[in-house]
Amino acid sequence: MNLAGTDPAITTTPAEDWRAAGFGVYVHWPFCLAKCPYCDFNSHVSGNVDQDQWRAALVAEVRAARALTGPRAVDTVFFGGGTPSLMPAETVGAIIEAIHSEWGVADGAEVSLEANPTSVEAARFKGYAAAGVNRISMGVQALNDPDLKALGRMHSAAEARAAFDVARSVFSRVSFDLIYARQGQTLKDWEAELAQAMAMAVDHLSLYQLTIEQGTRFGDLADRGKLRDLPSDDLSADMYALTQQVTAGAGMPAYEVSNHARLGAESRHNNIYWRYGDYAGIGPGAHGRLTLDGVRQGTTTPRDPAAWLSTAGQFQFERVANTDAASEHLMMGLRLAEGIDTGRYERLAGASLDQAVIAELTSEGFLQSDGQRISATEKGRPVLNAVLRRLLV
Repeated sequence: MNLAGTDPAITTTPAEDWRAAGFGVYVHWPFCLAKCPYCDFNSHVSGNVDQDQWRAALVAEVRAARALTGPRAVDTVFFGGGTPSLMPAETVGAIIEAIHSEWGVADGAEVSLEANPTSVEAARFKGYAAAGVNRISMGVQALNDPDLKALGRMHSAAEARAAFDVARSVFSRVSFDLIYARQGQTLKDWEAELAQAMAMAVDHLSLYQLTIEQGTRFGDLADRGKLRDLPSDDLSADMYALTQQVTAGAGMPAYEVSNHARLGAESRHNNIYWRYGDYAGIGPGAHGRLTLDGVRQGTTTPRDPAAWLSTAGQFQFERVANTDAASEHLMMGLRLAEGIDTGRYERLAGASLDQAVIAELTSEGFLQSDGQRISATEKGRPVLNAVLRRLLV
């Protein structure tokens, strides 16, 4: 199979570049019990899912991806969505078994599943563990009932804590998400909620600032001027700064813009994205990055569940020129506290970053550099888009 083509901007990826970060498999389950008003993910509300049909189609797509990549060892698996904790454990197990049989899984591989903290789904945790899941990521989003209701969540704060305790009793690695800069939230409110979160946390948590996306219910309300009491930009910035201070003080600093962990407990799967490795995207609307015949390819699948079912295993490809791959590597890698290896960037781009710009950003306090790596500072991470614009001119 020769996918390189003749475009002079697309060259053989140096030394199988993806190996610098590993290989993961992302599995997308598109169904939810309800659509959250802030969510722009590919999620769909459906009360009638043919589990046998979906299990077979997802396994078939795993096999199709393996036929593209050839033999590799899988370092991580991540079940996202949607609400993957609506999947029967038998479906999760069948997919993990297919990944094992098709690729093989590295020793100690991380296998994560996103879960919503309702009591019904919490009862599934032992089944997921038996199927091979060893890490749970819970979508808590808020720790008080009024804000959970405003965010369109279907669980209470008490249910979230109870489900979290169940997850901790089954899994050694449990993370959870919270959203801040919510409607009507004050800095004092967020400080109190952060204290609760740090008391709950095991070794990892994700803390995201609420963003208003076009095409969501919140986006529609905002366009009509009906989404009230959102924090100002200055207050949101203060909440971000407080988040960094509190999490670092608790021994869980930010290793990525919105993700915090104790040393060694970072999300290995997400690190494959941020370190610019390869990953296969399985399921409706799942994106992938695969190095095939020495060329990095972007893969996509149909977003609509019915359309995906009728074409499972038929990927769409878009070749990624090495200059674009270098830019993607920079944009993703500077989200990490560890930053990027500038030598790897140069091998991808065939050119160096502008050293004068790096020197300026360093003197201004937005970047730090040791001659081999560059990384965004605490001052630089909140304005990372502006930093990247200067680097990528």
